[in-house]
Amino acid sequence: MKQATYAIIGGGIAGVSCAEGLSFLSADKSILLISASPTVKMVSNVKHLTKMLSEFDVTEREISALGEQCPNVTVIQGIVKSVDPNRKQIILEESDEIIEYEKLCISSGAKPKLIYTNDERIIGIRDTDSVKELQKRIKTSKKVVIIGNGGIATELVYEIKGTEVVWVIKDSHISATFIDPGAAQFFEQRVYGDNEGEEEQSSAPVKRLKYVISDGNNSLSDEQTGAALGPDWHTNVNLQGLLEHNKKVTVEYCCELKKLVPDSDMIDKEWPVYAELTNGKIIGCDFIISATGVEPCIDFIKDTGIALAPDGGIKVDWKLESSLKDVYAAGDACTCSWDLAEHWLQMRLWTQARQMGTYAAKAMHSSLNNEEFWQDFCFELFTHVTSFFGMKVVLLGLFNGQRLNNSYEILLRVTKNKEYIKLILKNGRLQGAVLIGDTDLEEMCENLILNQIDLTDVADDLLDPNLDIDDYFD
Repeated sequence: MKQATYAIIGGGIAGVSCAEGLSFLSADKSILLISASPTVKMVSNVKHLTKMLSEFDVTEREISALGEQCPNVTVIQGIVKSVDPNRKQIILEESDEIIEYEKLCISSGAKPKLIYTNDERIIGIRDTDSVKELQKRIKTSKKVVIIGNGGIATELVYEIKGTEVVWVIKDSHISATFIDPGAAQFFEQRVYGDNEGEEEQSSAPVKRLKYVISDGNNSLSDEQTGAALGPDWHTNVNLQGLLEHNKKVTVEYCCELKKLVPDSDMIDKEWPVYAELTNGKIIGCDFIISATGVEPCIDFIKDTGIALAPDGGIKVDWKLESSLKDVYAAGDACTCSWDLAEHWLQMRLWTQARQMGTYAAKAMHSSLNNEEFWQDFCFELFTHVTSFFGMKVVLLGLFNGQRLNNSYEILLRVTKNKEYIKLILKNGRLQGAVLIGDTDLEEMCENLILNQIDLTDVADDLLDPNLDIDDYFD
């Protein structure tokens, strides 16, 4: 039987960030992290773009690497069978080994929502192993179908080369989880592989648009979810198919997979698998990539009576503590169930996994030592930086008008192949922003959202490309 002051389930970004935080705060306490794989995900090269917005690299390393960096952390490889919160015990599969703890953090992440779970012709993309399997299959493929419209699907469509791609999305525009129809149109050239002139400075006039969203004109849902394998996970992955030309992309809008066509129904079977879509089309391909989101991976604790949210995540309060005493949760495994700040929302992204892991460490340490602490400032403003179709994308606050009752003003500036800037205002105050390209507006937008300055008198000049708008707020 092993014993530890703190136990952490999960070797992803949230779990490792929690372990690192606890190692710093409780240097004299024992910390045990359980990883299902022989590797853990560690954050490095953190770059602070603003006070609250940062980007970083995620590397997979052997489990021993975390112990070398944090001497009071022990990492073991194992699958958790169950948790007994009354006895404060974790039971592992196969060996039935028991681990006793005082404080537990569940950061076991999420698993893909596969369309068909037992069909080898369909693969989900979530971890390193699934990416390796994708890379192996792409090498011998001429045509694939990608189903889904989130971050993973968007990155795959851009990164896959030498293969015909059919992108099946249920929305009326691409990447609807993150961007609006205008940004989708901005990316259109890159979607279809027509990237000529991307690196050149566009001489086309800058479009400055202003319009108002009213009831009935916004197709985006207030409930946003996303998927998070890790930033730039595809950087060193070769997704080159058999075809000599770059690729051909076809987007099937407003439809989903209806069923896989049985082999007996196909007279001339050219492809290994055929997908029938809800729009009536039948698409043949080498294999199908399911990128339709994720669900929390917490089966091992469901029988304890722990409170779960409708999305399947563990309900946590503002301290990230669950309904079970001394059991905390962070990252994709949890659902934030307190009264959220006006400009913050939860999305299952690697940036939030890191923030939550570090914050859970603080909460656990303070609880053990009966110390008072306050909620972290990172829960005041939603921030995320990523890359779509080879361009930097920054999302701030209520970036798609979430919670604004479809009544807000949008300021928009578009420079072809260079930048797409969308600012969302309500009652003259900035509520959110989408910044695509090297805009250098992150800090200004962050401050304006947090400070809620009345911009009524300067709104028409905010996106004037001929003015240095920062001068307004110096």
